[in-house]
Amino acid sequence: MANTQAIPKTFRLDLMNGLHAFGASVIRGATTKDSFKAALYLASATIDSTATAYTATGEVSGSGYTAAGIAVTNATAPANTGGTGIVSFWTPSASLVFSTVTLATSFDCVMFYNDTAAGKNAVSVNTFGATTVSAATFTLTMPTNDLTTGLIRLS
Repeated sequence: MANTQAIPKTFRLDLMNGLHAFGASVIRGATTKDSFKAALYLASATIDSTATAYTATGEVSGSGYTAAGIAVTNATAPANTGGTGIVSFWTPSASLVFSTVTLATSFDCVMFYNDTAAGKNAVSVNTFGATTVSAATFTLTMPTNDLTTGLIRLS
């Protein structure tokens, strides 16, 4: 059997768990999991792969919506698949529910960000069909936490 060049699957999982710090200054001080939030953005905003942190610019506003979004339920630990084509993945353990909101301006984006990190670092930007809500509950149903549909997948 020959050696094979690869990034170990445990390394991907360790990245998701915040174990490795390649920079000169280590920011992690705690061993508890971080808190994450989800904020909604207007269809006219420019939130994309260049996002580095939560921003109020372009965020929705309206009755019942709190600036900076809602807490994300994080009871699901990151996981790895086995075999070839290894994928590490993580999905929030509950749907995002914005209760009794009125958001009259069209929105189509949610940003997940690390609320524990000092810079409120962006984790992912996800888009969906443009919508408005009038005195109702808006729910974003999370996908199954697996290698093909997990919200955040590293391969």
